[in-house]
Amino acid sequence: MYFKRIEDLRIDHDLTQQDIADYLHIQREVYRRYEKGTRTIPIELLIQLADYYKTTLDYLVGRSNQKHPAEYGRKSIP
Repeated sequence: MYFKRIEDLRIDHDLTQQDIADYLHIQREVYRRYEKGTRTIPIELLIQLADYYKTTLDYLVGRSNQKHPAEYGRKSIP
């Protein structure tokens, strides 16, 4: 399944695929395949990405357009 928002968020935060792959403890090529939708991303990694970007799973998978849940507000990424 293709989740365009994981790529968009990465680019919006000026991060490389390698930066995110390192954060997830996976190879860059594996992450690239998740971004392009040629490999299904495990839910555990989606949860890690949602936490990292301070967003919701619903936003990542396109079920909601609300980027930031109320409890996170608009805090910046460390």
